[in-house]
Formats: sequence, C-alpha cells, structure tokens
Amino acid sequence: MVLVERNYRVARGPSARGAEVDLIMRDRDGTLVFVEVRSRSGAEHGGAAASIGRGKQQRCIRGAQHYLMTLNPWPPCRFDVVAIDGEVLQWIPAAFDAS
Repeated sequence: MVLVERNYRVARGPSARGAEVDLIMRDRDGTLVFVEVRSRSGAEHGGAAASIGRGKQQRCIRGAQHYLMTLNPWPPCRFDVVAIDGEVLQWIPAAFDAS
C-alpha cells in the first residue's frame, strides 16, 4: 500500500470532537483504505482492537466522508484497524464499515 495522508483531522467545534483518520492508504487495486491505529501495552481488557468503540469508528467514518468530498469519482473504500498489543502487531482488514 501507498501512504496518501497521515493524521487527517477535521475540526468540529470548540465543544465537540472532530473527525480523524490516522492513516489513509491506497491499496494496489485502487481501494482507499482508512486506517485506525491503536496501541496498548498488553492484551488485557480485550486489547487494542477492542478499544475502538462505536464513537471512535464514527469519528473515523466522518473523517473519511470529509476526505472523500474532495474526490470525484469515489474509489472503493474500506476501514482497517492496526492493533498493537505490546510487541504484537495485528492488521485487521475491513474491521468495520460505514453503516
């Protein structure tokens, strides 16, 4: 994959959380991949992947929607997660969707 953007952020307002995407990548087949990266010291309490709740997913989706407004036509997209638990890295393709 090729890195397109890193730490893509959209401000929402002084009292509301904005949107953010840690990495935006382009896969070989042209798919735009929005990546959430989470790190935890260990896998206790479900680990890094389990720490990505619906609210965090929604902020990532809003960031992706904002980014996609600059493109015409929209490429195929997916949301991946990179979960780092201590020394263990796991890349989870299509970890969640925008629905």
